[in-house]
Amino acid sequence: MHQHFLIHKPYGYLSQFKYELKRNKKLLGELYDFPEGIMAIGRLDEDSEGLLLLTTDGMMSEIVRSKKVEKEYYVQVDGIINQDAIEKLQNGVEIGFNGKKYITRKCEAAILNNNPEFGERGKKIRDDRHGPTSWLTITINEGKFRQVRKMTSAVGFPTLRLVRIRVGNQYLNDLKAGEVLEVSDFEL
Repeated sequence: MHQHFLIHKPYGYLSQFKYELKRNKKLLGELYDFPEGIMAIGRLDEDSEGLLLLTTDGMMSEIVRSKKVEKEYYVQVDGIINQDAIEKLQNGVEIGFNGKKYITRKCEAAILNNNPEFGERGKKIRDDRHGPTSWLTITINEGKFRQVRKMTSAVGFPTLRLVRIRVGNQYLNDLKAGEVLEVSDFEL
């Protein structure tokens, strides 16, 4: 019987359970007593936060990483993003990936009129003296290395904070940073 978990990955944690390099890194296993054979489905980089699915079922990992499953992010960017930048994101932008140029697939993107309530992040982003910030939502069905960060930079609005709020039909909802919820199955 496989086990499945939703976790709100906090800022500063790696999306893994083992880290072979000598540097001290925070790992997911520090947050909960997970069963043997648990794996993260997809990744959120150390600087990113939000919904991460964990499972003991390797086949589930393949399904979620397929291009059929959408991933939605709330993104705080440097500056006040405009509709022109949103349209560029929606139509695909050129980013670097594995030393080559890559055009992202069409995606959903929109400006968020209200700032989401995620609570304070472990490391302060910056304060208002450094200029205004704004939030947007981006929904993609691919997941290249640091893709969303590269996308917002490509349109002139570097990412300051990145929080994944949805994978398929699984939502972050009210999970607080570091909280873990065991579920019977993933409804994707």
